[in-house]
Amino acid sequence: MSKSEHSNTSEKEVVAVTKHGQATIPKRFREKLGIEAPGKVLFRETEGGEVIVEHVRSPGEMRGFAARSEASTDRPATEILHEKREQDREGRDAQFPSEE
Repeated sequence: MSKSEHSNTSEKEVVAVTKHGQATIPKRFREKLGIEAPGKVLFRETEGGEVIVEHVRSPGEMRGFAARSEASTDRPATEILHEKREQDREGRDAQFPSEE
């Protein structure tokens, strides 16, 4: 089990590290960072030598992140996709007419 220590400036908790280098992130820190299992975290070292643990967002969480503030169209993507498929079908039919 882990041993918890509390101080006025920060929260601390000692956890075991397995021979494979694995450690369990305590639940309260996972909740605080928004980490769900399975998930990923980033360890980075600051110039001052401190190690920081950060939550790495999943592709699902990043959905829409890079979207521009204004959409280029108000049409749903499925509508645009159906229209494009119909254009492709018409193009193929014109190029390779069926013999009916």
